[in-house]
Amino acid sequence: MVSVFNEVLGREVVVPDRPSRIISLSPALTETLFLLGLEERVIGVSAFCAKPEAAKMKRKVGSYSTTNLDLLRGMKPDLIVAITGYQRDLSLKLSSEFPVYPITLPVSVSGIVDMVVKLGLVVGEAEKAWTLSGVLLRTIADTKPAKTKPRVYVEIDLGGPVSFGAYSYIVDSMHLLGSSTLFDGVRSEWLTPDLKQVASEDPDVIFYEAKMYSKFGQPDLERLIDKRGWRNLSAVRANHCFLAPGPLDFLAHHGPTFITETLPWLSGRLDYASERSNQ
Repeated sequence: MVSVFNEVLGREVVVPDRPSRIISLSPALTETLFLLGLEERVIGVSAFCAKPEAAKMKRKVGSYSTTNLDLLRGMKPDLIVAITGYQRDLSLKLSSEFPVYPITLPVSVSGIVDMVVKLGLVVGEAEKAWTLSGVLLRTIADTKPAKTKPRVYVEIDLGGPVSFGAYSYIVDSMHLLGSSTLFDGVRSEWLTPDLKQVASEDPDVIFYEAKMYSKFGQPDLERLIDKRGWRNLSAVRANHCFLAPGPLDFLAHHGPTFITETLPWLSGRLDYASERSNQ
């Protein structure tokens, strides 16, 4: 057994040198564990852990903020990993009975890399984590900023419209890609956007992500634009309104594939918008 200090809890967490009964309550951490080749050591996940596809086959133990305590007791995990932010209170509650290691929610793209390394260290797989972090860092290094600096509005349907402030890896990714967002100056992770303000700001590019598992498609997005009276916005008139691929979280997912898949997708669409703006 080893004692690993956790800054969120403010104390050491005692875990096996290489935990073999891991429960992950975070989709991002579940994806990371699978990418580290540790799927056989994962015995339970949250209902929202759907990346990679094999994660769906693991036993479901709860949601983002709730879990079945009797089920956890019966499964006898030697490590439970979670993310802060929406899971902070749950982590604190579970830590009184189980070996819980909450990892800080990334506020930047580089923070996703840091998350990978921290998880690798606590599960006793530092070498694998360093290898994966190297792949992610090289992907970031190869990312090129857009030729122009478009102003971007990002919205995700999380039961209502949600956008993002300065404390978000999504906003950080936009700056990495050479753009800015409408709410850069808001010092929070997320916010409920004033849709009239969005219209008055007249963004050059809009990224929209529908609710997870919904059948929302491009015709639905067009209807939403009409309902909001956004047909005359610059982004809409220029055909720079992009629907994130579904049905799983894409922008809202802060696992390693945000860097290897989402970042290139965003880059391609910002390049497209920049090239058309220069014509």
